[in-house]
This record gives sequence, structure tokens and C-alpha cells, in this order.
Amino acid sequence: MAAGSGSGSGFGSASGEWARYWQYAELPDLDLLRARYVHHTFPRHSHEGYVFGTITRGVEDVGLPGGTVHAGPGVVVMINPEVPHTARAGVPEGWVYATLYPSAQVINDIAADTTRLRGTVGFAETSVVDPESARLIGEVHRAAEEGNALAADSVLRIMVARLLSSHGSVLPTRSPRSAGARDAARARAVLESRMAEPPTLEVLAVELGTSPFALLRAFKKQFGMPPHTWLTDARVRRARRLLDAGVAPSAAAAEVGFTDQPHLNRHFTRIVGVPPGAYQRERARTYKTGRDLSP
Repeated sequence: MAAGSGSGSGFGSASGEWARYWQYAELPDLDLLRARYVHHTFPRHSHEGYVFGTITRGVEDVGLPGGTVHAGPGVVVMINPEVPHTARAGVPEGWVYATLYPSAQVINDIAADTTRLRGTVGFAETSVVDPESARLIGEVHRAAEEGNALAADSVLRIMVARLLSSHGSVLPTRSPRSAGARDAARARAVLESRMAEPPTLEVLAVELGTSPFALLRAFKKQFGMPPHTWLTDARVRRARRLLDAGVAPSAAAAEVGFTDQPHLNRHFTRIVGVPPGAYQRERARTYKTGRDLSP
């Protein structure tokens, strides 16, 4: 779920798509996205933090491990950290939405302050009909766009506390007990450490003392996607951190293992929702616009 405006989005006006993905300097542990997508589809990916999204027009189909959520106006989609998901238009005219991406630390701090939940908290439901929480998500965006840090921070906390009180739970810890789960965790560590030059599935399996198909099955069961899909997602995550640090997109592409900048552009745009150049420009600026970015 992502957002941006006009010329910075990288989407053509012919499709009617626009997006703005940014970060408000006063709330560094929160990313914001507003967008309209028609033809764009998000491949399977996950986030290190939480996702709270609401649709203002149209329908978004969100593919989650438990099935597809058809999200329309008044629905709030809640996705816990590291949960793989996809997204695409649920109707021909696409969807317009506002999304918040708070860090895990933000959500757990709010839970500790307002609930009896302890440990890593999450949400039992992936979508709820809650027009008031949907309105509050829009209010966070509006306050951030107007440079009102007090309002943005306050409304974010009110919204999260509201959802936690109704739908919050403690996430189970996933310790790799089976041999397959341990192999999957070891494989992930290898891919993280050798991201620029990853081994083939066969070589990786030999290194871990298992077979390619056994590793493929175990990895998908543990992380919700096969190793090559996970690696692309991980490369984009690392590229985002490099872009945040001011690294040029071409250098970021080489460092994370993409063959060239167009290769990074293609995967980054599909997963994040905006091209890397637009992403970097938006996050390097401080906004106080006070205007509605939607067309």
C-alpha cells in the first residue's frame, strides 16, 4: 500500500495512476503512502514493520496467507510484520488508498502504554470494517502533510490504540524446531550474507546438507515465499536503506546484486509502488503542503 503525487510518482497520466511514498521528518519511525493504482500489481513481499491501509475509492484485492481480502471504503487492512502478501485492483477503475507503515517499536510501545499485551503484538484479523479508524488514517496523512507533528503523532497513537483494544493479540514466537525450519533459517542467513552473489538452489542445498526440493518446500513453508522471491524482496529492502542514506540508485543496484539500475527500477517499483529515484527525492524533502495530493 503506497502514495505519491504527480510528477514525482513515475506513473503516466494516461493510466490515471499516481503515488507518493514519503517520510515525515518529525516521525522518523513512520512511512506514509498515498496512491491510486489501476494496472499496477504488487508481487508477493513483506514488511519489517506493520501496515495499516484504508481505501478511499475503488477496491483493492490483498492476497494474504489466509485468502484474499476485498478491501473497499471503510475497511482497514492490518498486516503484521513479515507476513507475505500481494495486492492488485479489485475493480476495473483500480483503487485509491492511504497507508501507514509504523515500525514494530512504535506499535509495541503503544501496546505497552495502553494495553496489557506484552511481547511482540499483532492483529488477529487482517481486515475490519471500521470507518472511524479509516478516517483516522487519513487524518494522520493530512496532519503530516500540513507539518503538524503534534496532531500526526497524537492521531497515530489514538488509531493504533483503538485497533489494538479491539483486535490486538500477542504474536507467537516462531522458533525453528524442525530440521526443515532450521534449514530454511540457515538458507535465509546465507542469502542475506551473499546477497550480491547468491548461490544456486542446488549449491545452497548441498552446503546445508539437504536436497533442492526439500529446501524449497521448507523455505516456502517458513517464510511464505520461495528463496528467489524472498531474495528479491530482501534486495529491495536493503536498496531502500541505501537510498535513505543518500546512495545513488545505480550504486545501490550494484551493491544489492541487481544487474543494473533498470533491474532495480523494475523490482523496486513493483514492490514499493514508486520508482527508486522518486522514492529518494520524496524522502529527502520535508513537506508542509496543506493540500490534497489526490487528483
